[in-house]
Amino acid sequence: MNQSQKEIIGKPLVINGRQLSLSRAVRAGDFVFLTGQVPMVNGKVMTSGDIEEQTRACLENIRETLTESGCALCDVVKSMVWLRSRDDFGGFDAIYAEYFPDGPPARSALISDFLVDIRVEIECIAYKPLEQRG
Repeated sequence: MNQSQKEIIGKPLVINGRQLSLSRAVRAGDFVFLTGQVPMVNGKVMTSGDIEEQTRACLENIRETLTESGCALCDVVKSMVWLRSRDDFGGFDAIYAEYFPDGPPARSALISDFLVDIRVEIECIAYKPLEQRG
């Protein structure tokens, strides 16, 4: 792949049976940009569950998309997190720390309303030189 080209990673994103007009992830040179991941199980948005369960679902979806791109969680250099309530931060952060135990990525977090009834959304950017990808 030419370093100036972009590559779409993964199948189209379908939520609750509706295909969205976005890419799951895009590789551009040595970077992989992941769309914000909402908690989903088997293509259905997870509107129930506590913040820990929803955070774990988001991070598992991120792990899967990173694997498709030839990256891993350890390649994530930046993440952006949206939480429905500031009261969820402690539970979110405890699960997040399990997935990024050493050298966690830079991170921003905001409180936000969502288009769907969820508690968390996580977006990230991974860095891995092309010649190191599997």
